[in-house]
Amino acid sequence: MSTTVASRPAAPGKLKGRLIIGACVVVVLAAMAWDTTVVEIGHEAELAGGFSAETYGGEHFPAIQASVEERAVDAAELASAVLADSTAAGQKYGVGDGFGPVVPVTFSGTFGEARSGIYTVDAKGVPDEITLRVQTGPAINGTDLRDATGQISFGEFANQIEYQNAGASINDAMKKAVLADIDTADLSGKTVSVTGVFKLINPKNWLVTPVSMEVQ
Repeated sequence: MSTTVASRPAAPGKLKGRLIIGACVVVVLAAMAWDTTVVEIGHEAELAGGFSAETYGGEHFPAIQASVEERAVDAAELASAVLADSTAAGQKYGVGDGFGPVVPVTFSGTFGEARSGIYTVDAKGVPDEITLRVQTGPAINGTDLRDATGQISFGEFANQIEYQNAGASINDAMKKAVLADIDTADLSGKTVSVTGVFKLINPKNWLVTPVSMEVQ
């Protein structure tokens, strides 16, 4: 013989309590959703006020550009000083005491053939014994722009990776600001005015990273 047990309805007090708890849960979830910010991958540090490679270059390149343009030395004057005493010239015109000071320079000249986006330049007043080259991308190598002012130091970053990424970010910002509107694949034989920086290691071999460039 089977026995059927009828379910008893919840007491009004218990039902009311469950409704209140449910309402509280909804309110809490809504508050959490309202206070939640969706963060794209790679932007966590930026949100926390730390280093962001995506924004660092754009924020710092304008100041670097202005500093280099203000301090840039005419290439003819610089060539004479470097050939006479490269150490003294680096101390007078450059920034940094590490593996070669970063020196600001300005010149106009005829671009020669390019190799991997790097052009040789026949610049006015620069003797033939100095090989002058300008890198135009697509790859901009080195950290000369990062180190050009002496205002950006390793101590500002969490580690060496961030420090290197800062240099790459500044190079990318320069490409967007200076090179984006120039057909860098077609500069051979053209007269170009350049202001930029190079690391003075070999006094007879300058590889310039531009901060401004004008094709005449």
